[in-house]
This record gives sequence, C-alpha cells and structure tokens, in this order.
Amino acid sequence: MSKSSTIASAVDARRAHVEALLAAFPDVTPEERALLVNWFRSEASALDVALVASNPAAERGYRAFRAEHVDRFTVKDMVRALVFAAVVAALVLLAVAGAPV
Repeated sequence: MSKSSTIASAVDARRAHVEALLAAFPDVTPEERALLVNWFRSEASALDVALVASNPAAERGYRAFRAEHVDRFTVKDMVRALVFAAVVAALVLLAVAGAPV
C-alpha cells in the first residue's frame, strides 16, 4: 500500500468517526465534543466538511453542532470586528481631514 493511499484511508476513517459522533450529537462526551471542534477548526478540508454535511445520517447532529460551535460569533470575532471598524474609521477621518475643501 502506498503512502498516499494510507493517508487517504486515515482521513476517511477520521471523517467516518466524526460523522458517527455527529449522528449522536448532542449526546457526546466533553472529550468527543472537543474532538469535533478541533476537527472542524484544524483538520477538516472544505471537501471533508461538504462530505459530512451531505451525509443524511449526520444531518441533525451536524446542524446542531454548527449552530452551537461554528456559526456563533465569539468574543475574538467581536474584537476583530471592532479593530477593523476602528481602523476604517481612522482612515476615513485621515482622508477627510487631509482633503482640500
């Protein structure tokens, strides 16, 4: 077995494990919940997420998990938005103050 097919098998097995956990969601342990969060944030490719989302057996759990962990704004998201808005406001003020009238 080649190295790439071994890696692909491991990725497929991991995705199948995630799908099984999502099928049982929200009745998962805190460790399993942490595994799901880590998988979606760090390990999953766009294709992996699409394959999980299209699995009818995991659909209910996937929607609940997304609502609880993926689609929510975090404090970190809010801080980033405030910093971005402050930078834009500062640039607009500089542009207006420096523009000849």
